[in-house]
Order: sequence, then C-alpha cells, then structure tokens
Amino acid sequence: MTKLKTSYMGLELKNPIIVGANNLVNNIDNLKKMEDAGAAAVVYRSLFEEQIQLETAQMDDELDEYAERHAEMTSIFPNLEHAGPREHLINVKKAREALSIPLIASLNAVYKETWLEYAKLLEDTGVDGLELNFYYVPRDAHVSGSEVVDKQVEICKTIKSSISIPVSVKMSPFYANPLNVITQLDKTGVDAVVLFNRIFQPEIDIDKEEHIIDFPLSQEYESKLPLRFTGLLYGNINASIVSARGIQNGQDIIKMLLAGADAVQIVGTLYKNKIEHISTMLKDIETWMAGKGYKSLKEFRGKLSDKELADPFVYKRAQYVDLLMKSDELFKKRLV
Repeated sequence: MTKLKTSYMGLELKNPIIVGANNLVNNIDNLKKMEDAGAAAVVYRSLFEEQIQLETAQMDDELDEYAERHAEMTSIFPNLEHAGPREHLINVKKAREALSIPLIASLNAVYKETWLEYAKLLEDTGVDGLELNFYYVPRDAHVSGSEVVDKQVEICKTIKSSISIPVSVKMSPFYANPLNVITQLDKTGVDAVVLFNRIFQPEIDIDKEEHIIDFPLSQEYESKLPLRFTGLLYGNINASIVSARGIQNGQDIIKMLLAGADAVQIVGTLYKNKIEHISTMLKDIETWMAGKGYKSLKEFRGKLSDKELADPFVYKRAQYVDLLMKSDELFKKRLV
C-alpha cells in the first residue's frame, strides 16, 4: 500500500496537497469539503497591510463622528487601535476550530511593526503555522535590490524569534538571484519556502480607456518556473520546499516531487475543477506510484533534482541553447 505522508515546515501531513490561500476558504462548508476531499492542510486567505490600514482609517472616522460635540467632550468612544481586521482574526479562529487538518495563516504586510503585531495576533488564533507572503512591487528607482532583500530577511528574523509556531515564506520569483535570497531566508531558520506567489498585474480596457481588474487563473505552463527552482534547491537548504503555481493535476504534483518538493500548494485547479478534484489528484499519484513500485514519497522525492542528476545542464542555460539549435525540428513536429 502506498504511503503519501510528508513533512512540511515541521508539520506531519497525510499527503503532499496543501490548499493555498484563496477566497474559497471564506466558507466553512468549503473548508470541510477540502478536508473531506483529502487536502492535507489549508492556508487561510491573506491578511493584507492595505486591509489593515483601510479598516483602521474607517474605524477612526466612525469614532470621531460625534467627538467634540460639546466643549467639555473630547470623545465619547474609547481609544481603540487596529480593531478593523478583528473580523479576519475571528474567521481564522473559526476555520481552525472547524478543521482537524493543519490550518496555516497568511500575512502580507508592509511595515515591520505591522508584520510583528499581526504575526502574534494570528498565532493567538490557534493556527498551526504562519505563511509570510513576501513580494515587492518596484515604485522607487532609488531603492536597490539589496535593500529590499535585507528588509525581508530582517522581518523574517524578527518574526521567527517572536512567535513559536512554524513560519514559511511565500515569495516572488522577481529577484536577480532567487537562490541567494532563499539561502539567506533559510539561514534565519525559516521552516519552509513556497515557490512562488502570483502578483496582481494591471490591465487596460482599450475601448473604455480605463484600468480593469484582471486576475486569470494559473495555467499549467506556469508550473515550469517553480519546477526549475525546486530542482535547484533540493538538498541545498534546510527549509521545506513547497511548489506552487500552475499545478493542475496529479501528474503535475508528481513532477514537483521528483524535482524535490516536500509538498505543493493548489488553488486555480479548485476553481476550474471544483474542490472534489483533490481526491482525483491523490488517486493519480497513488496509481502512478503503484505502477512504479514506490511505497512512499521519500523513495522518489528529489530523484530528478539537480543534486541527483549526472547531467549538469538540465536546470541550466545550456538546455535553452540546445532547444534553440533544434527549434526548426520542433516547429515542424507541431505543424504536422
């Protein structure tokens, strides 16, 4: 009988499928469906700095509405700070109580003070781990790449030393050298890295001549980027490796495991194929393992990583050069 057990950020999981942060988790029934379908863990949707600041500002406006109506009155309300995101914290706690599998909170802040404050508040909800959603959108040409990385590494150090639950970092691929950044984060003692998050990109409607919200679901081709870095990182860091983006089916998960992933995060495929698709993905993994004679994930995890391959060019640029040399042949096959 095949065993799909794996370890992620120090948590023992029954299989490698983690539901990534998304809005489906807002519904408790959806959370239970994810668990029933076989999900090993769930990441609750992110709490964003913008959400915290906006809700706090709105609350301040409401508290001040009746202030100073009389000369002797400064305010008829107590001075409350950061009460806005309390609903998010309450919902995380409810989600934790509804599930028997691990629940991981997600935080995407900007200021160091906010990162630390809400890391502690999320820990207090009873979650099993915290995912730091790191990304930086360039806005100032005078800020160097090293400044951005140094700030993120410092935040990671601070949070790791301030809370007791495991900490993972879901990061962007947009660094000059992601491997170096991951290595620095690994040295802080972070328990896992998630490769990679998806960043909202602006879109324009040329007929209306206005900006529109456009956030398409991930496509299978997007899995090749995390596949590359998973293969390069395996055996070179202490943190768990979790692959994300473009993972649509069981075959995609198998590829990530062969490259060296401890687990994967899925989101888009749940919107496309419904939550129940998790059980199909698990069956696909079990069928493949049985056909290969594997009884546990550890028997083949990392088998096709850079560290385990004799060919030094699989994950390197030389493969790209080889593809260019054979491009005419490949295009002819596509046209047939």
